[in-house]
Amino acid sequence: MAVTLPVAQAPPVIQRPRTLSTTTTSTALLPKATFTRSNFACSFQPLKRSLRSNSIVSFSASTTSPGIGAAESIVKSLEGVEVFDLSGKSVPIVDLWRDRKAVVAFARHFGCVLCRKRADLLASKQDVMSSAGVALALIGPGSVEQARVFSEQTKFKGEIYADPNHSSYDALEFAYGVSKTFTPAAGLKIIQSYMEGYRQDWGLSFHKETRTRGGWQQGGILVAGPGVTNIHYIHKDREAGDDPDIEEVLQACCA
Repeated sequence: MAVTLPVAQAPPVIQRPRTLSTTTTSTALLPKATFTRSNFACSFQPLKRSLRSNSIVSFSASTTSPGIGAAESIVKSLEGVEVFDLSGKSVPIVDLWRDRKAVVAFARHFGCVLCRKRADLLASKQDVMSSAGVALALIGPGSVEQARVFSEQTKFKGEIYADPNHSSYDALEFAYGVSKTFTPAAGLKIIQSYMEGYRQDWGLSFHKETRTRGGWQQGGILVAGPGVTNIHYIHKDREAGDDPDIEEVLQACCA
């Protein structure tokens, strides 16, 4: 959920208690994998991470000092954060929107069925984005090799980057935790995704890095640029499958 804030005042951040949730996400037509309850239980060992506030923020960047200050706060948290393209080249994350406007999606992990469905939804609007001169990029918490597999499976036409250290997710304080992953709403969305033909990649989902770090990670969407501090919109998923209204994203990027 995202709320557009008035330009004249500093955008407030709605703080929500960090309760544990439920969900997984990924979307590619893959053969089903079998696994036992025992190996499922031992596969995902949640990290002990500090509790962080979970917020949904959406605002229009402006020339007023409050808007600029809020944008600079986000950008400051991303100082020194790098992601890696499919060739393995490191890229400062702010370079994704330094000289252009971009919609940047943050996936839960590269095997996630819900993330793959979201990637498809964004890709379906890529013509609208391209017409407005807006780039589409997706970042996932995982290795470059996982990013390549995701690219091959989903045929995602936007740019794809890997964040093996989860640096961007930590900097933006995206939600994290078991209770943010396994929720009734997320479960229903997973069932719906499967009925629509999407599939979880269990190979990527049970990869060591995903099991130990990324399995409980949530993502979001950022619309920014051109200009490093020109942040137009940010949505932070409260739980797995907490998709923003696509029309809000298009309004932020392409209106």
